[in-house]
Amino acid sequence: MAAVWGNGAQGGQFPLEQWFYEMPPCTRWWTTATVATSVLVQCGALSQYQLFYSLPAVYLRSQYWRLITTFLYFGPLNLDLLFHVFFLQRYSRLLEESSGRSPADFSWLLFYAMSSLLIISPFLKLPYLGGSLSASLVYIWSRRNPDTRLSFLGLLVFTAPYLPWVLMAFSFIVHRTVPKDDICGVIVGHIWYFFSDVYPSLHGGHRPLDPPAWWRRLFEGRAPAASRDEDEAEDLQTANINPDIAAAAAAPEVL
Repeated sequence: MAAVWGNGAQGGQFPLEQWFYEMPPCTRWWTTATVATSVLVQCGALSQYQLFYSLPAVYLRSQYWRLITTFLYFGPLNLDLLFHVFFLQRYSRLLEESSGRSPADFSWLLFYAMSSLLIISPFLKLPYLGGSLSASLVYIWSRRNPDTRLSFLGLLVFTAPYLPWVLMAFSFIVHRTVPKDDICGVIVGHIWYFFSDVYPSLHGGHRPLDPPAWWRRLFEGRAPAASRDEDEAEDLQTANINPDIAAAAAAPEVL
């Protein structure tokens, strides 16, 4: 399993190849699958109607691939797709890099968010859920970095917690529709943020949304207990200093 998830980057790579291998594994393959799906649809190898999430198609016609492809298709090859891929790669990468060396924690976050969105989707009639999943990650990152200053298109400067609402306002202006997918993603992201970052401090450190032991074994194998304790201590230290690093940023980041 480690060979699949490991970083295979080597020296002497082209910039695009280096950028690809510098991404952590979950973000790397999600980004790749997203771009590949849009290319295949553009070339006619796939139809977008084969990709969206539909309860009858999944559970009556056994088209189980739709449980995954609904998170991979963001639309045809255009500037809107580029915009979505940028935010997907940027904030997914930031969250995954801050979650520790093992992909177990971040992949569990993705599993939670995807499962929650699949449950909510039929009630809101959301066929494609990639935007909602991306919005969940943006929301979680923004709440964990409250002092980071951002600049949207070089015109509007604000702190990170306002980012999801700025993006929703931009989507409403461009598409003239209420961004139900973004709102759904924010709700799912807030539940994760509350039970992972707020709830533990109020209940003796209990973290109800942490990945179970069997999930960790799937990605990490049966590591010695001492090694796991060292990794957890290091991850905790990283989590504690992360806000300080974010607060020290002198210049706003440009989106």
